[in-house]
Amino acid sequence: MTQPPGQPPQGAFGAPQDQPPGGGFGAPQQPPAQGGFGAPPPQPGYGYPQPPAAAPGPYAQPAGPYGVPGQVPGPYGPQPGYGYPQQQPQYPGGPGLPPPPGGSGGGPFRGRPALVVAAAVAALLVVGGTVYALTGSGDGRKPVAQQSDDPKASDTPVDPGDGSGDGGADPENLNAGRRSGEAKVLWYKSAPDAPASGADAPGMWITGKTAVKAAYKQVFAYKVGNGDPAWAPITFPQKICAVTSRKSADDKVVVAYMNGTSDRAKCNQLQEIDLDTGRKGWTATVADGGLFDSALSIELTISGKTLMVGRSQSGTAYDLGSGAKLYDKKEYGASCFPTAFAGGTDRLVEVASCGAGGSAEHDEISRLDPATGRVRWTQPVKKGWSVERTYSVDPLVVYMTNEEKKAWNISVLDDKGAFRSEVKVDEKFAPQCGWALLARDLQGCQGVAVDADTLYLPTDVSGGGNEIVAISLTDGTAKWRTKSPTDESMYPVEVEGGRLVAYVRPSYDAGGQVVSIPTTGSAHRTTRLLQNPQHTADIEGGFYDGAVDWADGRFYLSSTRLTGSDDAKEKLIMAFGN
Repeated sequence: MTQPPGQPPQGAFGAPQDQPPGGGFGAPQQPPAQGGFGAPPPQPGYGYPQPPAAAPGPYAQPAGPYGVPGQVPGPYGPQPGYGYPQQQPQYPGGPGLPPPPGGSGGGPFRGRPALVVAAAVAALLVVGGTVYALTGSGDGRKPVAQQSDDPKASDTPVDPGDGSGDGGADPENLNAGRRSGEAKVLWYKSAPDAPASGADAPGMWITGKTAVKAAYKQVFAYKVGNGDPAWAPITFPQKICAVTSRKSADDKVVVAYMNGTSDRAKCNQLQEIDLDTGRKGWTATVADGGLFDSALSIELTISGKTLMVGRSQSGTAYDLGSGAKLYDKKEYGASCFPTAFAGGTDRLVEVASCGAGGSAEHDEISRLDPATGRVRWTQPVKKGWSVERTYSVDPLVVYMTNEEKKAWNISVLDDKGAFRSEVKVDEKFAPQCGWALLARDLQGCQGVAVDADTLYLPTDVSGGGNEIVAISLTDGTAKWRTKSPTDESMYPVEVEGGRLVAYVRPSYDAGGQVVSIPTTGSAHRTTRLLQNPQHTADIEGGFYDGAVDWADGRFYLSSTRLTGSDDAKEKLIMAFGN
C-alpha cells in the first residue's frame, strides 16, 4: 500500500490523535479500587497516539514491529465483568486502532515492507507488580454481595472452592430462574481468601474429567459435570507465581511458587501436577542465570515433552516427564539474550533482545528444537520494533510494536522463518491481552484464534455489537466478517471441526452466549450453542480479569486475579452447559 510522500496516514486504523496530558510510555498510574472488565479504564499514558507520520514496518524496512507489544484493547477488554470489554490499554497485546489507509513504510523484517499502524496505548495499571484488568457486573456496577427483591441471583454466591460446598447440588439455586432454552449453571465455586493486597489466580485447565484452577497458594480440581471436588486441594507454602498456561498432551502442568516472602524471595520452586489425579510429580529449583538474570520472576512454557523456564535473559529446559534438566539457552552472537518463549505441540519459539542500548539494538525470533534446543532458524527484526505477543506458534503469527512510532504490526512467518504476510485490514481490533510488565508474556492473549490459513480478530466498537473478521494468512486481507448476534461484543475462543467458536458477552438483561461460525463456504452466520441464563448474568459479567474455555459442550469462566476484598466471597470459576 502506498501513500503520497510526506502525507501522514488519514483516519482509519491507527490514525494518530492528540496525546492526552500526563503519563508517558509505561508511566504507572494509580489503579482503580477494582480493575478488570468493568473497572474504570486506566488514565491515558504511553501510546496515546500523537500525530506521527506513517511508520515503517518491522520486517527490515524502516520501522516495523517485532518486539514490545503495546497494550491494546483485548477481546475480553475492560468493561464491567468478564467479557465486558471496556477501553483497555493498547499495546500489550494487540491492535487497537485501524491501519492508515494506504500507508506503507518498511516492515519490521529486513527487506520486507510492512503495514504499520499507529496505536493508542494507555499507561500500565500496576499494583504490587500485578496487572489489573476486569471486574464489575453486567450492568456496570461493581460486583458486591446483595440481597433485594430483584429475582436475579446475588452477584456473589458463596459456595466455597475448597471442596466444602455441595457442588452439583446448586445450593445457591442458580438455576431457579432459568427460562426455556437457556443453558444450566452446571456449578459455581467461590475463591479462597486472599490477602488485602490481592493475589493471582492464574491458569485454568480442562481435561475430560476435571476442571483445575490455581488461586493464591492453592490448586483446586472439580469434576467437569457437577463441580464436586475431583481431588483434595494442593496447598503450597508460599504464593503461586507462575504456571504453564497450557497443559501437556497427557494432562500435566507445572506450577511455580515463591521460596519465601521477603523482597528478595524468588519464583524458583517448581511442582509438576497430574490434572486428573492430583498426583504431585517431580520438583525442581530454578537456578539463577548470570548477573541481572535471577529467578525473581519466571515464565513457564510447555512444548511437546519439554518445559521451558524463562528468566529475563536466559532459559532452562526440563524434561516434562522426569524433571531432568535438558539444556540452557543463554547469550549468543552480538549480545543477544533470550527474553521470552512460546510453545506449542512440537514448536518452541524464542525471542531475544540483541545489542541493548547500542546503535544495532534489535529483537530476533528463533525457532528451536524443543528436545535439544538446536536453532532451526533465526529472523532478525528491524531496530525499533519489539516482539510482544504470539497469537499462534503454528502457524507463527506475531504481534509487534514500535515505541517511537507508536505503531503496531501483525506478521506471519513461514516454517523457515521467512516473512509470509502481514495484516492489511483497515479496522480497529480488540483482542484481550493481559499486562506484561516484567516479561513479554508471548502467549498471554485471549479473544483471538488462528487456524492453518486464517487469523480471527474481534473488532473494537464503542457501542452495540462488534464483528469478528477472518483474515487470510496468505495475503493479510479480510476473507469475511460476521456481526455479533446481539448488541454486545463477541470474541473468538477457538477453532474446532471447521467452525469458529466464539463468546458473546452478557448484558444487563441477558446472559452471554456461546456461538459457532462456519469457517468455510459462503455463509458465515452465527449458530447458538449455549444461551447462558439471564438470571445469572450479573455473576457471569462480574468475574475479575476473566478467562474462558470451551470443552466438550461446556463453557468455563474463571477469575485470574483476586482483589482480597473482605466485603464478600470472590468468584473463582463457573461452568455452563445444557
